Amino acid sequence: MPALVWSANENLKYVEASSLTLVGKAMPTPANVYHRVDVEKYGNMPKRVKTLFTYPAGLAVSFKTNSSTVVARWTTAGKRVMGNMTPIAQRGLDLYMYGDEGWMPVGVGIPTAGKTQHESRMVKALKPGEHRFLLYLPLFDEITSLEIGVDSAAVITAEPSPFRHTILIYGSSILHGASASRAGLAYPARMARNTGINFINFGLSGSGKMEPAVADMLKDIEADAFVLDCMPNPSPEEITERTRYLVETIREHHPGVPIIMVETFMREDGYSDQQMHERCVRQSEAFIEQYEQLKKKGVKDLYLIRDNHAIGTDHEGTIDGTHPNDLGFDRLVQQYQPQIMKILKRYGIR
Repeated sequence: MPALVWSANENLKYVEASSLTLVGKAMPTPANVYHRVDVEKYGNMPKRVKTLFTYPAGLAVSFKTNSSTVVARWTTAGKRVMGNMTPIAQRGLDLYMYGDEGWMPVGVGIPTAGKTQHESRMVKALKPGEHRFLLYLPLFDEITSLEIGVDSAAVITAEPSPFRHTILIYGSSILHGASASRAGLAYPARMARNTGINFINFGLSGSGKMEPAVADMLKDIEADAFVLDCMPNPSPEEITERTRYLVETIREHHPGVPIIMVETFMREDGYSDQQMHERCVRQSEAFIEQYEQLKKKGVKDLYLIRDNHAIGTDHEGTIDGTHPNDLGFDRLVQQYQPQIMKILKRYGIR
């Protein structure tokens, strides 16, 4: 592989992002620090699932600096362009700074079209003083290297995670972040900044299908709660076949920890496509039936969040009839967050 050649700038110095604090991790990943799961250790998961877990959705770098400028240079594994994602969300970066009113977006890392090597100035002319930052990583591409650049005379250091507890959310492309315009607008990231709770994004675009091998991986994660937002991907038959094993496996290895099942909203194209409408209805019926059967069987600390038009009733909440746009994600957060937090507070998670 040829050596990477970055533009020279004597006024900046760069540090490896991996030397700072990486937020949003659920387990060590020796092969690549920016992977979400150790895909070699859990090699029996489906191939597509393993590929998606190499994407750093939900991961962010926490640091502080007194620099007036913040630059990033990074490499991604792919060059492809997704039709329903912005390049910034798919392969770029999203920078937040903490201020008097909390976390606010201050800049983005714009990827270079058709390239795997990227360099972008995200913020400039910051007021003097030390500032805290969260740099969200791409939602839909693997990162193979990441450096953060600051003024040559400035100091940049790791900042502890601003989030407490560990709430793991497993699910579909909607959880993964499709189709937020920036990584920081995916709903787990928004709920984390809103609440100070560490919501871990285990979204798998098109592949959150509750396979037994995935359940066997999830059981090894130490979490304060598990949220299962995986109804959209499996067929109604797969929901019936797999939900029990997933829930009971988590329950066996994490007694007393809340498990929250989330009923997904009706897909927008289900209002015009009768086949899609029927599939969504059958998925919902199967999901709720499995919840009720598990409750009857005596599975404790199990909860269900029902859909109540989570992305609104004006049909303007998606980008493509399935995936929320930023408006849809905002509405989804307004519905999910208070219900999830109400449950978590029963267990002292606040």
